[in-house]
Amino acid sequence: MKTTQCYHCGDSCNDSVIQVDEKSFCCNGCKTVYEIFSENDLTCYYDFQENPGAIPTEIQGKYDFLEHKDIIEKLLDFNDGNTQIITLYIPHIHCSSCIWVLENLHKLNTKIVSSQVDFPKKTVRISYNSEIITLKEIVLLLSSIGYEPYISLEDYSSGKKKVDRSLIYKLGIAGFAFGNVMFLSFPEYFEVSGFWLDQYKNIFRWLMLFFSLPVVFYSAKDYFISAFKGFRSKILNIDVPIALGISVLFIRSTVEVLFDLGTGFFDSLTGLVFFLLLGKFFQQKTYNFLSFERDYKSYFPIAVTRITTDQKEENVEIYDVKKGDRLLIRNEELIPVDGILINGNAQIDYSFVTGEAEPVSKKSGDKLFAGGKQLAGILEMEVLSSVSQSYLTQLWSNDVFKKDKSSSFKTLTDKISKNFTILVLSIAILSTVFWFFYDATKALNVFTAVLIIACPCAIALAAPFTLGNLLRIFGKKKFYLKNATVIEQMASIDSIIFDKTGTLTTNKESTISYKGAALNKLEESILKSALRASNHPLSRTLYNLFLDADVLTVSNYNEVIGKGIEVEYNGNYLKLGAANFVKKDDELVSLDTAVHISFNNVYKGKFTFKNSYRKAVKSLFNSLKSNYDLAVVSGDNEGEKNTY
Repeated sequence: MKTTQCYHCGDSCNDSVIQVDEKSFCCNGCKTVYEIFSENDLTCYYDFQENPGAIPTEIQGKYDFLEHKDIIEKLLDFNDGNTQIITLYIPHIHCSSCIWVLENLHKLNTKIVSSQVDFPKKTVRISYNSEIITLKEIVLLLSSIGYEPYISLEDYSSGKKKVDRSLIYKLGIAGFAFGNVMFLSFPEYFEVSGFWLDQYKNIFRWLMLFFSLPVVFYSAKDYFISAFKGFRSKILNIDVPIALGISVLFIRSTVEVLFDLGTGFFDSLTGLVFFLLLGKFFQQKTYNFLSFERDYKSYFPIAVTRITTDQKEENVEIYDVKKGDRLLIRNEELIPVDGILINGNAQIDYSFVTGEAEPVSKKSGDKLFAGGKQLAGILEMEVLSSVSQSYLTQLWSNDVFKKDKSSSFKTLTDKISKNFTILVLSIAILSTVFWFFYDATKALNVFTAVLIIACPCAIALAAPFTLGNLLRIFGKKKFYLKNATVIEQMASIDSIIFDKTGTLTTNKESTISYKGAALNKLEESILKSALRASNHPLSRTLYNLFLDADVLTVSNYNEVIGKGIEVEYNGNYLKLGAANFVKKDDELVSLDTAVHISFNNVYKGKFTFKNSYRKAVKSLFNSLKSNYDLAVVSGDNEGEKNTY
């Protein structure tokens, strides 16, 4: 009897067949999903993979709890009134079609701003405008197309995430089988005869076959799936020869046991799969170990300013910030944790989070989310959650980090896999043909021997172990990379660009001298208050000269990047920064690094900085200049050029 498959989900349509556009569907649910995709010009979904979809389940009334604001607040990653962002766990994500349609949700519903899939974690991060679409409507949309999210309030409130332990299970089974097969192979290794040969030889061989079955059909299935998808996409990836090697090992070993021709290669088979999975596991553990550190240490400030109970300021490491602490956020500084605004003129740029470049105004008592950048002077905030629980730790997968050039980069394994596979298959076929005419009894042995010996296990093992270990070494040296691909890209670097202030220079030994008219106490206080709001390294260094001056609440703060700062206090107007910013006078321009100041458009003087470079800078440059083009990014003038 001919079996008709559902065009959408692939299930049998024998019981009932629904025809639409000359395509068969097993139920109204699959038909409805197809119609939704057709109406929105998303039928390309079926081009990526045959029968990629799942049957939508009945969900009437299931998500009514998403109408309660208190529950929604617990589920959201980010909520700024209009813009809301949520990460949903989608168990059914399994192929490229799933990724494609979930990242095109905005075409199914234009009220959705964007969506991004994290395939290994089976999650989708959705950004939407809460004024025109609700979370419940989004969840119902996902469910209607067969991607019902798994929502557990208990998991979300406790911070627990569903962990995929499938690799651990596969590795455990492969290791168990490998160990037992090795023990059962000892009599063969030592050529034990007599009692072994007569009584237990066949039992041991059948046991080895039995132990290899779960290894081939469960532990190694990902290699077969990857090879199959590669063939279907007309791509010869590295998993093709691996799958061939495993298949040949298993088939030949099974034939030898069935016909009592020998003991086979079950020890090599189980060992190969075990060590391949061990390499994957090692790399995965390395990624997991470094993931949090790479997330927040790459984009958070190393330290933040905390205001103590006696109103003193102290610099603390970011991971020492706790709930209830009071932080000082300067101009152009990133908000590292979620908190409540206490005072200050808050103009927050959330483009890093939402993609919207328009600054958001906040007033005292409003909630501030991690990831925003302060654009209007200084503000004080009270911490609501530690850095590990803030939303900024989840921003690593944001679209801002996606570069077109990285997607076109091919790893070393990708580059050699195609040629390697073609070469191995060519050698195996040519050798078999030769021996078929020269000595036909050895042709099959030659064919299997080539595929077994040439299995690229060394390549497949070397990549995860080498790159994973490099990530671990870099992490210990406080050098954090997003993924292992970057390591191979680094090999093609031919130019290195250094930032100067704070990177090549150190403020521990720098000297500051002042030349100009003396400043009174009020002017010193205004100057200190202006410097207090700035995050520029020179401002921070100069700020430490005025520890005894009072802190005032200045107004009309304006920092012009690369030029200087303007503030006002009770009719007193201060400008500080570059010479041509403070006063249009060519005589003030010099080759020194200096901060000029003026009050009420009357020039006062300048603070001159003598940079002290780190001790190893010259030796570093000397060691690099023979292999790389070196450059320095700095706002300094020609006066510092001879120092480099």
